[in-house]
Amino acid sequence: MTNAIVAEGLVKKYGTVKALDGLSLAVPEGTVLGLLGPNGAGKTTTVRVLTTLLRPDAGRAVVAGYDVVRDAKRLRSHIGASGQYAAVDDHLTGAENLEMVGRLYHLGTRRSKQRARELLERFDLTEAADRPVRGYSGGMRRRIDLAGALVADPPVLFLDEPTTGLDPRARASLWDIIGELVQGGTTVLLTTQYLEEADRLADRIAVVDHGRVIAQGTADELKDQVGGDRVELTLTSAADLETVRRGLAALATGEPQIDRTALRITIPVANGAASLTTALGYLAAERVAVRDAGLRRPTLDDVFLALTGHEADENTTTTKEKVA
Repeated sequence: MTNAIVAEGLVKKYGTVKALDGLSLAVPEGTVLGLLGPNGAGKTTTVRVLTTLLRPDAGRAVVAGYDVVRDAKRLRSHIGASGQYAAVDDHLTGAENLEMVGRLYHLGTRRSKQRARELLERFDLTEAADRPVRGYSGGMRRRIDLAGALVADPPVLFLDEPTTGLDPRARASLWDIIGELVQGGTTVLLTTQYLEEADRLADRIAVVDHGRVIAQGTADELKDQVGGDRVELTLTSAADLETVRRGLAALATGEPQIDRTALRITIPVANGAASLTTALGYLAAERVAVRDAGLRRPTLDDVFLALTGHEADENTTTTKEKVA
């Protein structure tokens, strides 16, 4: 299968900060690569380099068959991009915003108007087409921004945290649209901090930290790397937490995590269902009172904590994030 995006050893420095430190990745045509990582990991810098907005200090990248440095001008007509914040003019209507993008792509006035109407219908924005964008909801602004990225019908699309800040319904709606684009043959590089988003959309996931890809695979493969299933027990007495930790140590494939405030102990295990049964049998035999017990898969924070040594937190701002 031909790769639509290839990056090899990308380096980008801002003074003493290395936003990218030898990053490499490949995205086959017609697939979605989910780029996961904490703030400041280099996700946005990667997108900016691949969309020709930044010139790498070292390494090379080819997108849709064009070198991002040598063929930057020609490449721009073959890609679309939607950033973390909707790049729309609040004073223009939805239709006018899309028509303006069409003219910037040199589609001509007639074709720009036609393409705008096609996209407004596709994104369920026809009724709002002639209203100024400043009156749009957050979900509508995201849809009009994504529509703008598709005006030139690009074969490769870059989405940089496109659903950040959206409510669950608006997020699910945008997921459906992205899924339809991929079914139509579009290649997508998606940066996100939401594992459920990558689960839903990505064929493969690359975890980035400190400007490097530190793990790759499907969502399930990454979850398995951090211990697979977890037995999660919520007790009624803090005094029992250490007793349970010691008593169930033989089941653990990694270090159990204790939340003393919530009276909860989480134990990584290899065989989920059998381990949960064993754990419940032990608790019953020791007469340990349990408020809740269950089996769960790793969360995004579990993956990040295991792979990067710290949790993902979309509200955390680091020095590197300001430049990356």
